[in-house]
Amino acid sequence: MRSGGFFKKVLKQGGCALALALAVLPADAADAPNYPTPKEGDWIARDFRFASGEVLPELRLHYTTVGAPTGEPVLLLHGTNGSASTLLIPQFAGELFGPGQPLDASRYFIIIPDGIGTAKSSKPSDGLRMKFPKYNYEDMVDAQYRLMTEHLGLRHVRMILGYSMGGMHTWLWAQKHPAYMDIAVPMASMPVEMAGRNWMMRRMIIDAIRTDPEWLNGDYTKQPRTFQLASVYFNIATNGGSQGLYKLAPTREKADQLIEQRMKAPFAADANDHLYGWEASRDFNPNPNLEKIQARLLVINSADDERNPPELGVMEKEMRRVRNGSYLLVPGSDVSSGHTTNLQAKYWKKEVGALLQSTPRGAP
Repeated sequence: MRSGGFFKKVLKQGGCALALALAVLPADAADAPNYPTPKEGDWIARDFRFASGEVLPELRLHYTTVGAPTGEPVLLLHGTNGSASTLLIPQFAGELFGPGQPLDASRYFIIIPDGIGTAKSSKPSDGLRMKFPKYNYEDMVDAQYRLMTEHLGLRHVRMILGYSMGGMHTWLWAQKHPAYMDIAVPMASMPVEMAGRNWMMRRMIIDAIRTDPEWLNGDYTKQPRTFQLASVYFNIATNGGSQGLYKLAPTREKADQLIEQRMKAPFAADANDHLYGWEASRDFNPNPNLEKIQARLLVINSADDERNPPELGVMEKEMRRVRNGSYLLVPGSDVSSGHTTNLQAKYWKKEVGALLQSTPRGAP
């Protein structure tokens, strides 16, 4: 793998709300994890000031770690409305954290925060509802930085790797704190303004919640009925991959069964939390500052990603502005899963492992 300039490499293809997206991933055997038991922690960031000017006296940041604190630190970032647990699935953690694997937890200290507004970190459904500060991705990255530096005392990490929203956060990290990491790996994301189908679909799910009479400006006593329908619709429209979904539903009868199955599945998500989570991407735009990136940067996208389609030609154009950038495109197939393809680490762990082996420490 080249360490500088632009190139494109294609892998050879082998023979709550996020649960709806993960449902398209191939099922693995229910083997016990081959890495140390994850540990959870909480930290309170005092007087956290948001980009909006709002201040939260106490912002709770929940996080999960794998491995000993004496290991080399690595920061992993999850997708929209997800949590650390969504990166602890067998297809991801089971391919990375075990003995001899790229992020062997006997060597690395792996930190996975729950983003603002999700899971066990502070979020609207904790009680503030629509009075919760209107956060954006810059706020989420600032909170992660404070957690890493003020609480965990980490002044430098070996790598930051993020999926989807976490990939967008990785673009921001690499610009806001260019010397903080040796390696940055944004996945399932693009370094341009939130726009096109990606924003249109987010706007549709936001409006579906806001216009539901049962939403009551966020003061509902039961989840608005439109919310689950909109979430299922969004995930079918922007997840799964055309080939993958057709393999699951090659007839109208099977397609109807798939929809009914997803509509009847347990749905414990909160409408306000999801509304905030989708709106947080509204002003994402790392494009003006790509030249600030110093880390070795590996972009990993998939050819069947509905939200970040490669045919736009964005990566070919923008990666020329990143001095140490490379681009890996995973091809689509009937065993990939569209936007969630890159949660299957088997497609890219070799390249990430090689990057960890070849990149100098402390000197991007």
